[in-house]
Amino acid sequence: MNRKNNRANEVNLELARNVLQESVPKEKAFYFFRDVGQYTGKSALDLEEFYEMIDKVPLQCLEFHFLRGDFERWIREVIGDKHLASQIHSIDKSLKNKKLKAMLKRKVRRRINQLKKMLKE
Repeated sequence: MNRKNNRANEVNLELARNVLQESVPKEKAFYFFRDVGQYTGKSALDLEEFYEMIDKVPLQCLEFHFLRGDFERWIREVIGDKHLASQIHSIDKSLKNKKLKAMLKRKVRRRINQLKKMLKE
C-alpha cells in the first residue's frame, strides 16, 4: 500500500511541476477566438496565463470555446491535466456570460492552488 501511495504522490508532484512550471511552445498555445475566424489577439502558454486571459477576453469568446469543448481539450491534451479538464467538462453547459466566467475562474484557480500546494509539501 505504501508503494502505491508513494507512486501516486510522485505522479502528482510531476504533474504539478509540468503544469505550473512549463510553458508550452507557441504553436501549442491556446488561441482565443470570438467565433470561427475571429481571433482576439490573445493566447495562453500555460495555466496561469490561461487563468489571466479569462478576465481579458470577451465573454462571447469564453462561451464559444466552452461550448465546443476547446478549454477542456487543450488542458487535457496540451497541458496534461486530466483532472482540471474533467472539472471544466462538468460545468453546466447552460451557464452564460459572467456566471460562466466566474465558474471557469473558480475551477482553474482552485486547481492552480492545489498544484502549488503539492509542490510545497
